[in-house]
Amino acid sequence: MSSASADNVSFVVRHRVRADAHTLYEAWLVETMRVAAAFPGHRGVQVVRPTAGGVDYTIIVNFATHDDATLWHQSAERTRLIEAVQPHLDVVEQVTVGAGIDYWFQPEPAASGEPPMKPPAWKQWMITTSVIWPLTMVVPWAFGPLFNGWPALGAYGVKQGILASVIVAIVVWMIMPRYTRLVHNWLFRKK
Repeated sequence: MSSASADNVSFVVRHRVRADAHTLYEAWLVETMRVAAAFPGHRGVQVVRPTAGGVDYTIIVNFATHDDATLWHQSAERTRLIEAVQPHLDVVEQVTVGAGIDYWFQPEPAASGEPPMKPPAWKQWMITTSVIWPLTMVVPWAFGPLFNGWPALGAYGVKQGILASVIVAIVVWMIMPRYTRLVHNWLFRKK
């Protein structure tokens, strides 16, 4: 894991839970989210639960920097929690850490022996465009009074920088984590 700082780093964990252990695993998950929330730089958790009859969980813990994610990854608290959950897992956990758009579209664990399944690029493009397109219409309209009231903020370059920053913040922290959960089955549907 890199120690370099980056804005909004995702710590992604994949667990394949034993079919008879879902209730125990869910209780473990609640405790793990509570403990992780107390760590420096913690910015929230998204959990992608399995579809009916499924056993694969994806937990995405967001941190402010790689250093914060490393602190969580190497902590005694996390080590204790992982030891506690081992009896409920079918396979060893998979952990990846990184930043940016790739973590909205993490590859799905595949059947043993097969490479992980990544959603097609056209689906990633369609999802991302469907989020950004309406924001490029609504956000400039909403900020119109600000730019009219403060002409310096409406200057060429400044205005675009403000709008881009707001749109990206809305996409990264508000919409994409929820939207990709909503369309998860479609994103990873096999042909």
